[in-house]
Amino acid sequence: MKFLLTSGGISNDSIRHALVDLLGKPIAESSALYIPTALYANPNGPSMAARLIRGETNTAPFPDGFTSLCEMGWKSLGVLELTALSSIDEERWLPLVQETDTLLVEGGDPLYLCYWMRQSGLANLLPKLPEAVYVGVSAGSMVMAPCIGEYFVGWKPPTGGDRTLRLVDFAMFPHLDNPSLPGNSLANAEKWAAGMPVPSYLMDDQTAIKVIDGVVEVVSEGHWKRFTP
Repeated sequence: MKFLLTSGGISNDSIRHALVDLLGKPIAESSALYIPTALYANPNGPSMAARLIRGETNTAPFPDGFTSLCEMGWKSLGVLELTALSSIDEERWLPLVQETDTLLVEGGDPLYLCYWMRQSGLANLLPKLPEAVYVGVSAGSMVMAPCIGEYFVGWKPPTGGDRTLRLVDFAMFPHLDNPSLPGNSLANAEKWAAGMPVPSYLMDDQTAIKVIDGVVEVVSEGHWKRFTP
């Protein structure tokens, strides 16, 4: 699987060009499945999911600069709700995932998302989709890391801890210096990074990380920092 791990979505031309490069064709010729699951561990999660699907991100509680993945002009767009998958037969959803060009994974709570990725079977399926593009926003990006750090633990999984999927070998601190999120200051991000056991990227909402076959490329029109333990 190819990854485009963003902080605030497809927020500038550089990140958009990186997405098209990963797809190997225009967005208008590409299919996508939108995964809103991470939102439901947050207050007002269902209403936020509805607004993001409609492309409404210009009012609170969305951070400044946040963009919706659903309003980009996809050839086709479906919604894949992970909490429902374990209760329905695989043949109802597995072919859709295997055939789609892009998985659009929304932000919210990374550990809640991780739990349902595992429960649904999607986590095990992702490495078997070599041509698909995984596009994450915030928590949708963070969940690919080996862990997220105590700073980001909100919803607690039954097993505890902060472990996530380990499909990339680095961690991410999104929304760096976003004025709508005063806790995401550079000082707090550096303190978080100092406690992480893996390399970490501190990313503003104009930054994304592109990963192909383990090769990492930062795509940015903003600012970011990389830390190593």
